[in-house]
Amino acid sequence: MTNPGRVSERAVLDLAGLAARARQVVSGTDQVRTALRNRKVRLVVLAADSAVGQQEKLIPLMDALGVRYYRALSRQQLGAAIGRGPVAALGFTQVGFAQRAQQLLDALSLPQDPAQEEV
Repeated sequence: MTNPGRVSERAVLDLAGLAARARQVVSGTDQVRTALRNRKVRLVVLAADSAVGQQEKLIPLMDALGVRYYRALSRQQLGAAIGRGPVAALGFTQVGFAQRAQQLLDALSLPQDPAQEEV
């Protein structure tokens, strides 16, 4: 029998890959940070195993801008999903992809900032 959490993780990774092919995702701490500053990112997935320094570059900015974020999956998983090496952060830039990612990540019951509103 399949683990429902694994199915949801796979769905998030598949969605990230689809968004990447549609050029509706930015990856890596610096690119996500730049896109956040330009108000292009709707939702961010931070790798659960990303370095504290990388998280500290993004979390205050996301909080200030009201961008929803999740700590989920590994750097390796996120990178593989978009056809790259390990990445610490993925930013969804298109509303539809961001909303679907939020639904899938909410289903995983991942820790997030409860004060944040829907995308």
